[in-house]
Amino acid sequence: MTLLVTRTVMLVGLLVMCAPPAWSQVLLPEGSGKALVQRACVRCHSLGKLAGADEGHWPQFGPGRSREEWRHIMRFMMSYGTALTADEAAAVTDYLATAFPGPAQPAGVRIAGPVEASIREWTLTTAGSRPHDPAVAPDGTVWYTGQAKSRLGRLDPRTGQFRDFPLQPDNRQLPYGVGPHGLVADADGNIWYTGQLDAHLGKLDPRTGAVTKYKMPAGAGGPHTPIFDQKGTLWFTMQQGNMVGRLIPGTGDLKVVPMPTPKSEPYGIVVNSKGVPYFTQLMGNRIGSIDPVTMQVREYFLGAGTGPRRLAVTSDDTIYYTDYARGKLGRLDPGTGQTKEWTSPSGVRSQPYAMTAVGNVVWYVEGNTSPNMVVRFDPATERFQTWPIPSGGGVVRHMVAARDGSLWLAGSEVDTIAKVEVKPAAATR
Repeated sequence: MTLLVTRTVMLVGLLVMCAPPAWSQVLLPEGSGKALVQRACVRCHSLGKLAGADEGHWPQFGPGRSREEWRHIMRFMMSYGTALTADEAAAVTDYLATAFPGPAQPAGVRIAGPVEASIREWTLTTAGSRPHDPAVAPDGTVWYTGQAKSRLGRLDPRTGQFRDFPLQPDNRQLPYGVGPHGLVADADGNIWYTGQLDAHLGKLDPRTGAVTKYKMPAGAGGPHTPIFDQKGTLWFTMQQGNMVGRLIPGTGDLKVVPMPTPKSEPYGIVVNSKGVPYFTQLMGNRIGSIDPVTMQVREYFLGAGTGPRRLAVTSDDTIYYTDYARGKLGRLDPGTGQTKEWTSPSGVRSQPYAMTAVGNVVWYVEGNTSPNMVVRFDPATERFQTWPIPSGGGVVRHMVAARDGSLWLAGSEVDTIAKVEVKPAAATR
């Protein structure tokens, strides 16, 4: 499967390449704008995806989108360079909203709590970049993948200055170039990224701009999310290839292993204090772990209908995950395999997504609320606290914690990088 399209974006997932449409037993109804949709939309997107009929295979989402969502989708697609005039885009929006209507996004629920948090956002200088994942380098600069513009970006929070590092694919026919998805910094400040469309791991030297590529095995697909373990081994998921892999940077030795469960789509990944990687299996209703020596995979079944997207590991090595499909926060005890779940504050349609942990406190973002909400969960009290993202968020797909405990988020559809600074509430200081 190509990059999975989320509820609030639906239409804007990047495909490996434009292919003949899979009609998915969905027919376009007659109406003004139908010909434009056929020309500009189904060239790259299946009709099933337009109607929501094949959305992640989760029928509880239902078909259709609200008019505001369709309007937002078309604005974003136009930033990609979709070949439509402004009047044509308006006609397509009206047609889709009429042909495939749906409920509005749920409102973000605000819950007060014991800490104070402030959110600051920076707007990218390259519009339409679709920043997917953030990373904090050892020097304090913040990096992100410009997925739609085939580049990595760097923000210096001290000056507010941005710099782009364009990436070139080996396959020049790729419509969106490399399609960088995830990234992580090593101890020397090099930036490692996953070239999902060009099927490689890349290392960027920020001092020279030089890129070193490590190609995936033929037919394996592209890598998704990378992370380093304590020994400097780079682990990564492969959603498209249904694999997890590792790269030893010093030798270039790269190995991938398939999942026991077919079509399970490994997605987010973390490493616990013992150096064991854990990863979500988005469409497999599972969380997996992989032995760092033998590369033997173990799977934990979470239940039918679950959709674990990202995960976090707390300081006691407990695994938490965002259940995107059912609007829940979940906890896995790897020792017993037991799970516990809590409904996210904004409800079952809130689609929790980006996630991290600071100590034993869990943070995540509700990606289908208006606005997106930053959520804090304290396992000791099992209480939530929430904050709205000023720009709306536009689907925050990944978040990371810096050494000082601050959180960094990428607002993919609003072209922003955000910092969340946290401190105890005034009444408790």
